Amino acid sequence: MSHNCRHGASAPAAAEGSAEYPKLNYGAGAKWIKNLTQNRLGTFNGGHFSDVNLSSVLFVHRVDDPYYVKLQGWSAPGLSKPTFEEAMKQEFKPVKKGDSFGPSWVCSPAQTNHWFKVSLTIPEYWEQYERVQFEFDPGCEAMIYTTDGTPLQGITGGYGGDRRVEYILSPSIRKEGKHEFIIESSCNGMFGVPWDGDTISPPDMNRNFQLASADLVVPNQEAWGLLLDFQTLREIVDSLPGNTSLQNKALVVANEIMNVFQKGDVSSLTRARKLAEQVFGEGWEKEGAAIYDKGAKEATIWGIGHCHIDTAWLWPYRVTQQKVARSWSTQVDLMERYPEHRFTCSQAQQYKWLEELYPPLFERVKAKVLDGRFHPVGGSWVENDSNMPSGEALARQFIFGQRYFESRFGMRCETAWLPDSFGLTGALPQLIRLADMKYFFTQKLSWNNINVFPHSTFNWVGIDGSQVLCHMTPVGKCLIIMVSFRPSDDPPDTYTAQATVGDVNKGLTNHKNIESSDISLLVFGNGDGGGGPLAKMLENLRRMRAVSNQSRELPPVNMGHSVDEFFETVAKASSAGTKLPNWSGELYLEFHRGTYTSHGSIKKGNRKSEILLRDIEHLATFASLYKFHKSDYIYPDQRINDCWEKVLLNQFHDVLPGSAIGMVYDDAEKLYAEVRKDGEALIEEAFSALFPASFLLTDPALKAKNLKPGSVIGWNTTFFPRREVVEVPLVGGSSRLRSQVVQASKDGNSGLALMNCSADSSLAFASGMYADCMPVSVFTNGSDHFVLRNSSVQMTISKGRITSLFDVEIGRELIPAGETGGLVIFDDRPNYWDAWGPLRASIKSVVKFRQSTITVTISLDAIAASVKKDSRSFFRFDAVVDWHERHEFLKFEIPLNVHNDVATYETQFGHVQRPTHKNTTWDMAKFEVCGHKYADLSEFGYGVAILSESKYGFSCRGNLLRISLLRAATAPDAEQDQGVHEFSWAVMPHVGHFLQSDVPIAAYLFNSPLHVRFVPEAPLHTPKAPFLVEGASNVFIETVKRGLDDDFSTNASSPTVVLRLYEAYGGHAQARLKIASRIPIAKVVTTNLLEDETAELKVFAEEDASSSIKLDFHGFEVKTVKITLAKAGITVEERPAQKRESWVTVDKSEA
Repeated sequence: MSHNCRHGASAPAAAEGSAEYPKLNYGAGAKWIKNLTQNRLGTFNGGHFSDVNLSSVLFVHRVDDPYYVKLQGWSAPGLSKPTFEEAMKQEFKPVKKGDSFGPSWVCSPAQTNHWFKVSLTIPEYWEQYERVQFEFDPGCEAMIYTTDGTPLQGITGGYGGDRRVEYILSPSIRKEGKHEFIIESSCNGMFGVPWDGDTISPPDMNRNFQLASADLVVPNQEAWGLLLDFQTLREIVDSLPGNTSLQNKALVVANEIMNVFQKGDVSSLTRARKLAEQVFGEGWEKEGAAIYDKGAKEATIWGIGHCHIDTAWLWPYRVTQQKVARSWSTQVDLMERYPEHRFTCSQAQQYKWLEELYPPLFERVKAKVLDGRFHPVGGSWVENDSNMPSGEALARQFIFGQRYFESRFGMRCETAWLPDSFGLTGALPQLIRLADMKYFFTQKLSWNNINVFPHSTFNWVGIDGSQVLCHMTPVGKCLIIMVSFRPSDDPPDTYTAQATVGDVNKGLTNHKNIESSDISLLVFGNGDGGGGPLAKMLENLRRMRAVSNQSRELPPVNMGHSVDEFFETVAKASSAGTKLPNWSGELYLEFHRGTYTSHGSIKKGNRKSEILLRDIEHLATFASLYKFHKSDYIYPDQRINDCWEKVLLNQFHDVLPGSAIGMVYDDAEKLYAEVRKDGEALIEEAFSALFPASFLLTDPALKAKNLKPGSVIGWNTTFFPRREVVEVPLVGGSSRLRSQVVQASKDGNSGLALMNCSADSSLAFASGMYADCMPVSVFTNGSDHFVLRNSSVQMTISKGRITSLFDVEIGRELIPAGETGGLVIFDDRPNYWDAWGPLRASIKSVVKFRQSTITVTISLDAIAASVKKDSRSFFRFDAVVDWHERHEFLKFEIPLNVHNDVATYETQFGHVQRPTHKNTTWDMAKFEVCGHKYADLSEFGYGVAILSESKYGFSCRGNLLRISLLRAATAPDAEQDQGVHEFSWAVMPHVGHFLQSDVPIAAYLFNSPLHVRFVPEAPLHTPKAPFLVEGASNVFIETVKRGLDDDFSTNASSPTVVLRLYEAYGGHAQARLKIASRIPIAKVVTTNLLEDETAELKVFAEEDASSSIKLDFHGFEVKTVKITLAKAGITVEERPAQKRESWVTVDKSEA
């Protein structure tokens, strides 16, 4: 009997559109095993089922026989890289698919670069198809040119994620039926040619590549569209977290697409694509680029195409030049097909290479820049290392970069861009602001192997208090993962995102401070080795935007904007950064610490070149102004700039740190040699104007019999008074210099002169021993115990170790009882000593260690480190090391009877303090740190510094102060640091805390030797120091040069002199900059680095007829002062004060 709860009432009709729910159910139900369905998706393309799945229908036609595809080739000899015009003059011979080319980078009989002439005949009936393309896969990199030499696009062979082998033929070409073009191919992959497949392994110099494809094909565009649809669906399934509605819907649709697809049924492709619209939205594809105008008004993820091209890394500079052309031509091509595509690229050097080597492509790029679609970014010459270049070199990176972009495109960059540099100095924010930028993009700190950096968008505050708005993208995963990261952590964030659903979703879920800024930058495109965005990435982004227009579960992506617009939006949303967190000081990378020491010769080349260029500019500036002897001398601006460009190029973040392959360092060494040769010539030319009759002490002209007795002089390119012990040759023509020396060597071949330069002079003169000199001596027991001593300091070396460092004046021992210092991987046992005295005494040690020989000479001079009162002498260590170790680290250490929680290290335009303890993981991570010319451990009343003339790696743990001297890594350069090295360091005790000491001055002088010359007669003029800082011993003059926009022709008027000064100790200063009376002033202004005027300064008249200006500094502040002169040349030494011309309104100096 049935029961009806409606009490006999008639059943109502079913609601319209609702399904009738059956009473009986004998089925199995629709419950699935989700992971099995998800795993099934991997069988739809390629793999074991490629003969029946979607792969089987991706192409309609493919032909490769000689009737349709005719190939001719020519292989350039050796490593030569001929131009297009040169290649076209050669004899080409028939080649075919399947031929091999190479080997890669061996000089002989290698053939690294190969050229192909391609002639296509296109079947007439193919005109009906939507697309026809030529597929060229050489297994390596290549570039397609028109027959007149215009690059069209890059090719990346092989089957990696960066594969791009298609060259799309336009409808007009297909209609014509014939097409000819040129291909240049190079025998290297996107990441060089590692011998064992490991990215950072040394290159396989003998690798050959095979031409795997040279086919004319018709792709099935509907099938390719379905492949892209399916890939996006699968990414949603695999990337969205949890059991979300969108994730499950994508899985259901993707599974149904696999059910619908039938290999022999063309219409199944259309039906399958229609199913995808359940996720993407109906008719989404017809929207094209307009899809970004639908949906959310404010996007969470900002997409910008990018192609990070390492200027050198696993390939040399010459290969990078080709990579730039391939990558950027590809992006220009994509912009024609995807109107929303915007591409950003940094490094003015790469633009200049393109301009010089590929002029037609440069003009195409320039047109896109001016159209607002191709965006220069960074404002620097290269993406440089930021730890080791000097402050002035960092300034020049921005000056050269910004001026290049402004000269070629009429615009400056607003965003600094260093995504891949190995840590970032706290000096950068100030320099970025001074280079007319206020935004900064980076990423590398996501590689930290101990601590997770806590912010994504933040205010980065530098050592002087300047700030930049910084974004560290939370998006994506690295295309290349070279190392092991923290256990269970995701791969690092990246500037080479693949524009996947996972990348986009990570922009939201991985954002570290989304409470204060909820937008992220998606920097996508193949990088490191170049390539940039691919069409499939742009297609995927369109589909993701379509999805987000339908669902809130995927963050919306916008396209068509610039990096600058992204930062402007962040700045506005954060109330000019006030709602963002701050990070103060350096951005220390907890990784790649050995790069402060690797390739020691490159580190030395960098330091010596920076100082050489500083000296050249100093001398050339005064030679161009002081027309005492040579009125036609012209400041060699272009030649100096050429040298700077070479030094700046070698500061690229994989070259200067020592992380590139050996071929790169062959090139870098050549560049440094060129800088040295040209620089020395420039210095000689400057001296020929300043002291036309002067010679180097080794000049054969000293042998001339009629040469007057003369004297030894030294030009001081620093602005510190100084004394210096100088070695003088006494053989051959130099024997006439014997009267200039204080002491001679035992063999009489050389002697030591004591040079003195007063505070108000540029010249140092040889002198005798001063009353305050401290004669030195060395004592020994004849075997293993040595004592170096003067009346200031004393060092004891016993059984190969430093057992005592003693301040003689105050009776203080600086090494704790029972501890010793010295070289740390072996026992250093001195076996030679030489007590020259009284000006210098030294101990020489020659030690064998395994396959290496280490020679160290320890010297002590009779003078203090500086002329500052109570300054102590330093102990100088000169090393010659014939190094043949593997995986060893050579360091020098000294334990100190000094306690402080922090040690002090020089950084650009200042210093930074870092912990000596291990309280936190942040402290522990800094076990190897970067310093420039000094590292110091001080307490109240006393301290000890290590001075360095070419090394950058230091550490201080507890009371143990160390400097790293040599490494012996084997990847990616198997011969890293093998061979002979010469370098120096010094141990400098000092009275008072670091902030009271002369350590920065002594380190400056240690790196800046006098330019010593012989003059046959007294100089016509004894130049006073042209500039002098008074009233602020913490303010240093770093640079003197001519103005950026000066006219360097012979009849130029109103020249300018530019000075760069900085506060060196971290405090305020009220400085008076004195300008010598012989310098005729028309105007004095402060400027930024680009020499845009910021303020005009009042000029005061001094009692001695000089002029002065007042400059206020805060801690570590950098100031640029530009002085406009009233006349082009100075032809007299001084003008009496009463006859002084009034070139400028002058106020009486205020006391």
